[in-house]
Amino acid sequence: QGQLVESGGGLVQAGGSLRLSCAASGRTFSSLAMGWFRQAPGKEREFVAAISWSGGSTFYADSVKGRFTISRGNAENTVYLQMNSLKPEDTAVYYCAASPAGATVWEGVYDYWGQGTQVTVSS
Repeated sequence: QGQLVESGGGLVQAGGSLRLSCAASGRTFSSLAMGWFRQAPGKEREFVAAISWSGGSTFYADSVKGRFTISRGNAENTVYLQMNSLKPEDTAVYYCAASPAGATVWEGVYDYWGQGTQVTVSS
C-alpha cells in the first residue's frame, strides 16, 4: 500500500508564491507518473499539472501555464508544485496523485491520492 502526503499549503497574497510537496511512502513511486489536481469550493476537481515517471515530460492546465512548475525528485520519492504569481482564483484544495498509465489530465487513471492541502490566495 502506498501513501501520498501533501504539504506546503497556506495563505498567501495575490502575486505571491508557494511550493507544494507531495511525499510518497509505502512503495516506490518513481516508476509512476504524478499529477496535481485542485478543487475549489463548489466546483469539481480539475487537473493542474502532471509529470512523467522520468520527469522528462510535463503537462499543465492552460490556467496555470507559465506560472506553475511541476518537478520530481525520485531519490526523495517526492513531487513538487512551484506556484508563482498566484491569483485568488487559484484558491483550492490541492491534491497529488499517482498514475500507472502515464502523465495525463484524466483523473480516473490515477490510483493513489493524497488527502490534500489548502491553498488560499487573498486579493
